[in-house]
Amino acid sequence: MFPNSFEYMAPTTLAEAVELMQRHEYDAKVLSGGQSLLPMMKLRMAAPPILIDINSIDELRGWKEESGFLRIGALTRHSELENAVELRDRYPLLAETAVWIADPLVRNRGTIGGSLAHADPASDWGAAMLALHARVEGIGSGGERQIPMDDFFVDTFTTALEETEIATAVLVPKPAGRTAGRYLKIERKAGDFAIAGLAIHVVLASDGTVAEAGFGICACGPVPLRGKRAEEYLLGKKLTPETIDDVSRMVPEDADPEDDLRGSAAYKRDVLRVFAERGLSDIAKELQGEGVVG
Repeated sequence: MFPNSFEYMAPTTLAEAVELMQRHEYDAKVLSGGQSLLPMMKLRMAAPPILIDINSIDELRGWKEESGFLRIGALTRHSELENAVELRDRYPLLAETAVWIADPLVRNRGTIGGSLAHADPASDWGAAMLALHARVEGIGSGGERQIPMDDFFVDTFTTALEETEIATAVLVPKPAGRTAGRYLKIERKAGDFAIAGLAIHVVLASDGTVAEAGFGICACGPVPLRGKRAEEYLLGKKLTPETIDDVSRMVPEDADPEDDLRGSAAYKRDVLRVFAERGLSDIAKELQGEGVVG
């Protein structure tokens, strides 16, 4: 099926894109990677009269560390983060997550900003950015603003961005210690949407206790969810087998799964428990040594 007719615009600067969004308001949709929007248009599930293609805006690409954050441009492709060797020591969860997104064709075109703005409950980046305590930077008629990830996802396919705002970057706090991350996901087949997924981010203090903890839950609620109880419990503790067992049982408490064709709610909760135990055990071995969890 072919999409409905639409007007195509391709601004080359961010200021021009913002002006177009202000002028056309609800008639316009932003096109970045297009891996969600274009299939919906082909199926006529979406029919925007105007497409504003932001792919020619170079300032929305790439990443750099500034003001205590890693600033990742909204047009950064999944595959770029998957292969960014220079980020793996300080921001390991980025590559851990990117490799799980769909397939190489999607990863080569899809963007981190577009994925977050789409707000799919099964968003891999949504779970990862919750675990990283990140923020989304947006710009509109009121200027720039930063939205914490806990406030960004409002409902299924709905974010806190205004209709005329554009997501410009993702801001990931710089870790202050030894860092490890894991992204665990179960699918019916390679490239499918998740049955359940879990992003884990841990930073250790100099005394071996947990200084930062993050758990992001994928595909187990109307939006990506934070494992807040597990995060709060883990802070200040060492990654012992007992602590890991306790935390793994807490993670599903913040999930809100439903029975569907991919599995029962009880099954999905148990998957999250297993993922938490497996991921934290791997992280403990990486950061503290084999003997700590053996």
